[in-house]
Amino acid sequence: MSRVLEELAVVLEQRKAADPDSSYVASLYAKGLDGILKKIGEEATETVIAGKAGDKRQIIYETADLWFHSMVLLAHQGLGPDDVLEELGRRFGLSGLEEKASRNK
Repeated sequence: MSRVLEELAVVLEQRKAADPDSSYVASLYAKGLDGILKKIGEEATETVIAGKAGDKRQIIYETADLWFHSMVLLAHQGLGPDDVLEELGRRFGLSGLEEKASRNK
């Protein structure tokens, strides 16, 4: 896993105990699941808009925001980037159509 993801996961975990008035991440945790999900929705929309516009720098910026807020959700749920990477590893080499069909069983 990327060292950046590892380090970010540690910081996100630490922010659970931080004061929401002094930490953006702590303020997201204080808003609860609905607040975190709302932010992910906003970032996903901004990523789609950037992709449609074709501005590579903006695509990178918005995708970073989306990944960041998705990691906040993972931490909120007691998960981490390793859990997602493990799932991606499981899927690697499988046909996307076959993998999707296997979820419905």
